[in-house]
Amino acid sequence: MKKYAYFAFNGNAMCFMHVLLNALDMKEKGYESLIIFEGEAVKLIQEMEENNNSLFAKAKEQGLLYAVCKACSAKMGVLEYNETCGIPFAGEMSGHPAMEAYIKKGFEIVTL
Repeated sequence: MKKYAYFAFNGNAMCFMHVLLNALDMKEKGYESLIIFEGEAVKLIQEMEENNNSLFAKAKEQGLLYAVCKACSAKMGVLEYNETCGIPFAGEMSGHPAMEAYIKKGFEIVTL
């Protein structure tokens, strides 16, 4: 089975919707999919939750929202909010999630 780790960097909600759509579609088709929030995308967690975004809720329900960058959350001013969202922080690479950790587990990396 193929495995995909979607690293979302873009803070644009419309762009992130495509991350959600693709990750959900791949999971539905039997692939393992994870979403990792990096860069400006860490701000989208609060926006998606406060707007009750149904795709975001579905991805969260299915365990696709895998990790949030702690360093970027602090830099973007959303650390406190993201600490309460139920998505674990990752920061093994100078405070950021390391792609290599996912590659070692057999994931192909997709950046958006």
